[in-house]
Order: sequence, then C-alpha cells, then structure tokens
Amino acid sequence: MLGFIARRIAAGVFLLLVISLLSYTLLSIPHLDVGRQLLGQGAAQDLVDAKNAELGLDRPAVVQYLDWLAGALRGDFGTSWFTSENVLQAVANRLPVTLSLMIGVTVVTAVAAFLLGIWAGVRRGAVDRFVQVFAVVGYALPGFLVTLVIVLVFAVRLRWFPAIGYVSLGRSFTGWLSTITLPIISLSIGSIAGVAQQVRGSVIDVMRQDFVRTLRARGLPPWRIVFLHVVRNASAPALAVLGMQFVGLLGGAVLVEQIFGLPGIGSMTVSYTTRGDIPVIMALVMFTVVGVILINLVVDILIGWLNPKARIA
Repeated sequence: MLGFIARRIAAGVFLLLVISLLSYTLLSIPHLDVGRQLLGQGAAQDLVDAKNAELGLDRPAVVQYLDWLAGALRGDFGTSWFTSENVLQAVANRLPVTLSLMIGVTVVTAVAAFLLGIWAGVRRGAVDRFVQVFAVVGYALPGFLVTLVIVLVFAVRLRWFPAIGYVSLGRSFTGWLSTITLPIISLSIGSIAGVAQQVRGSVIDVMRQDFVRTLRARGLPPWRIVFLHVVRNASAPALAVLGMQFVGLLGGAVLVEQIFGLPGIGSMTVSYTTRGDIPVIMALVMFTVVGVILINLVVDILIGWLNPKARIA
C-alpha cells in the first residue's frame, strides 16, 4: 500500500510541475503592457519601461518562470502586480470560503447519492425510476439556471436564506450556515444525480454476483448483506465518479461564487484574470491543481483499500 501511495504522490508532483510550466507559458504569450496598465495610458514610455523592469518583465520568459518556481518552492508566490498585497496571504484569506463550499458539496453529494443509489439498486421500484429521471434532469439542466431558480424561490420569494453575502464560520455558525446553504444545494444537484446513478448501477451489478446469492442462502439478514458486502464492492466506481465530480465543481464554484457574492477563490480568479495579474493567477492555478491531486489521491487510496487489484494495477 505504501508503494501504491508513493507512486501516486510522485505522479502528482510531476503533474504539478508540468501544469505550472504550461500555465506560465500560456500566460506569458499575450503581450500585456503591465507597466502602462499600472501607470496609466498617459505615462511616459521611460517610466513604463522602468516599471516593467522593476517587475522583472524585461527578462526572458524562461528566466521569469525559473525565478517564480524557485520562490514557489520556498512558499513565496510574490506580490500582486496591481494591489501590491502578498499573494499567499490574499489566497489564504479567500481559501476558507471555497473550502467550505467544496467540502459541503462533497459531503452532501456523497451521503445523498449513496443513499439514493443503494435504495434504488436494492428496491428497484419507484425510487429506482426517480433516481433515473433525476439523473437525466440533473445532467440536462444548466447549472446557472438551477442556481437562479434556487435563489428566486428560497431567497427572494420565501426569504429563508440571504441571496448574497458571506458570514465567516468564526463570526457566527448560524450566519455561516445560512449563507453557504443555497450555494451548496445549487452545486450538489448535478453531482448527486451523476453519483447516484453510478451507485445504482454498481449495486445492481454486485447484487447479481454469485457470492451475494451464497450469503442469502446462508441466511444472513438483507441489511447485513447490503451494507457489509454489497456496498463495499460497489463503492469503487462510485468513488471514482465522485472524484471527477469534485474536479468539475471547481469550475462551477466560479459561477456560484459570482451569483451569491461569495469572496472565494472562484470570484478571485475572475477578478485577477481580467487584469492579467500573473503572480496571483499562478498561485490560484497551483492551489487548484494541488486540491485536485489531493482529492484524486484520497480517492485512489480508498479504491485501493476497497479493491486490492487496483493497487496492483
């Protein structure tokens, strides 16, 4: 198992380096006169050149990347070109908002999808049909439309939750819960649909296997067969889908944070990308990639624990 984890970590580190190089190269291709953006269109050219030199933009792109990489390995992502704030501190201030959103969506998706999928796979009745319809509708409906309907119903009409804004967990638990509930629901609907459908299919396949019939013949209670044997064998494919759903949620978080006015990584990405603030953009890319790598590592470890053949593969 340790060798399995070591291989996954090595692959993650290699992927991180490759993505950092590609990201910095793509960001350096557009010719952005950052010095003129900072000093204004009426600034003299010598002042603009001096500002670009101060930021290190007069050097070759390869040298700029190597300097950035050396600083990033030390935990120094530099300062923002436009706000002069420490990049690491700026990202750290917004990271708890997005983490709250992602963890909440993952927990809600995992619990709801596994319960619905197991119920649909075992009972094969009205719940089964509901899960299949819910999966189709969840995939078909655009995420922004679902979010807008949720805001209109629960925030504008019923006024159960605030439409915009965010209260940190340190200030008030109830305030934090009220501001994060609707974003979590809006992001969870599509994810629950996809994972529940996968769990349903996996449970049906496992229920047809010979060892389940043998357990029934031995007189084991149905709940024991389902939760101790069927669920474990059916969980590996569902966990893989759940990991992929998490990666997709990072893109959905940008839209949701914009609609609900959450000061998270998603809204920060939009704001700083339009300015071309490369130090901040690179830090956001790296944090996002690290998050994806960690989630995939956890999923791989769980799948390897559930299915020893995956460790060998």
